[in-house]
Amino acid sequence: MKILISGSSGFIGSALVSFLTEKRAEVVRLVRSQPKSGEEAVLWNPDDGKIDVSRLKGCDAVVHLASENIIGRWTAGKKAKIRDSRVKGTQLLSGALAKLDQRPKVLVCASAVGYYGDRGEETLEEGAPPGSGFLAKVCQEWEKAAEPAKQAGIRVVNLRIGMVLSPSGGALKMMLPPFKMGLGGILGGGKQYTSWISLDDLLAAFQHAIATETLRGPVNAVAPNPVTNRDFTKTLGRVLKRPTLFPMPSPVVKLIFGEMGQEIFLAGQRVIPSKLIDTGFPFHHLELESALRGLLGKT
Repeated sequence: MKILISGSSGFIGSALVSFLTEKRAEVVRLVRSQPKSGEEAVLWNPDDGKIDVSRLKGCDAVVHLASENIIGRWTAGKKAKIRDSRVKGTQLLSGALAKLDQRPKVLVCASAVGYYGDRGEETLEEGAPPGSGFLAKVCQEWEKAAEPAKQAGIRVVNLRIGMVLSPSGGALKMMLPPFKMGLGGILGGGKQYTSWISLDDLLAAFQHAIATETLRGPVNAVAPNPVTNRDFTKTLGRVLKRPTLFPMPSPVVKLIFGEMGQEIFLAGQRVIPSKLIDTGFPFHHLELESALRGLLGKT
C-alpha cells in the first residue's frame, strides 16, 4: 500500500512513518523543501496554496498531520498560525485530492479532542456537539476543510486525538523533568478530565482507520478510560516514586500561560472512543498507570 503523509517530521509523524514502513507500506512524504535525491516525496506550500498535484497520483491512502504546535503564548499571530496551518493546509490537500482522476480510497486527517471544548464531567462520544472556545472553533473548521475530498467520494476519517503519551515527545516529555524532581502538582482544581492515548495505540489507530472501511467522519483517538488531572498527577508521581506537592492554582496558570493555559491545562474533556471500540480496535494500553509504567520502564 502506498501512503502519503504530511507532517512526517513531527513527533507523531516521524513515529508513524517508521511504524508504517515496518508494516511494509510504501510511505511518501509531503514536504515543504526540496527532497533529497532519491527520496520519495511531494512538494507543497500551504502558505502559498501550492502543491505538486501530478505527484499525488497512485496513493492508496493519505494521512494529514501537518499543523502548527499549539504550545506557546497565544498572541494574535500565534493563533492565526494555529488556525491557518490546520484549515488552509487541509483545504489545499483535500481539494487537490478531489481533482485527481485516480483518487486515494481514504484520507485520515488529524483533529483533536479540543473540538468538545471544556465539558466538565459530561461523557463525550463522537456524536456530541462541539464546544466553545478558540480550539473548539479551530477543530470545527479543521474537520470541515476536508469536505472537498468527502464530496469527491474519498472516505474521510477525522481522528480526534487526545493527550499522546510518550517519553520521547509531547506532553509527557515536558512533564517528566519537574515530576522527577518532585515538583509536579495538580493544575487548577484538578477535576478537569484528561483524555489520553499512548503513542503506540495512536499509531495503530491510524493504521486501523486506513484499513477499516466502515470508519468515517469523527473518530475519538483516546484510551477508553479518561482520568481527572488530579488522578493523572497522582498516578505519574506514584509511578516515578516522587511526591506531587506543588499545585498550580488556576489564577497562576492563567497568569503564566494566558488563554492557552485556560484551554489546554484547565479545560477538560471526558472522551470515549466509541467508534474504535465498536470496530474492534485492540487497545494495548487501557489503564493510565499500566500505560505509564510500560512507557517509562517502571513495570
